[in-house]
Amino acid sequence: MSHISSPSESSLLVRDARGRYIPATADQILSAARQVVDRKMQRGADFGSSADVKAYLRAKLAGLDHEVFAVLFLDNRHRLIEYVEMFRGTLDGAPVYPREVVKEALRLNAAAVILAHPHPSGNSQPSQADKMITRELREALALIGVRVLDHFVVAGNDAVSMAERGLL
Repeated sequence: MSHISSPSESSLLVRDARGRYIPATADQILSAARQVVDRKMQRGADFGSSADVKAYLRAKLAGLDHEVFAVLFLDNRHRLIEYVEMFRGTLDGAPVYPREVVKEALRLNAAAVILAHPHPSGNSQPSQADKMITRELREALALIGVRVLDHFVVAGNDAVSMAERGLL
């Protein structure tokens, strides 16, 4: 016989300040998942597969209640140099400054990048603004020999690749 927990019960427990075990909140579970992903996908991780990138980005960005604009800086073999959340925004947008992305790419000696951001609204479809900033970043990064491999929009468990949609 299986045990069905009530909505207020959690099968995961965390320790409180007194050392007692209490049910974990959704935010605590998501935070722990992000830490596990960070340990699993460290410097040198291979991002050759779109499925690997989607899984990584869903774990990093799903559940955020605000937009961030993240960049995965990669070497010439598409291995991770560093994941950086470059810009933070509000519920429906984040400012993106191509100059800052170029500076970071140069600092990290990146050969390629993958762009990503969540849509807290739950709509994973790339907007016109998403397409425009992707184009601007491609042009700016091309000037220093850095390729934009993809731009992912994450909404909950869905991650849309602009490259797979022919939007790059």
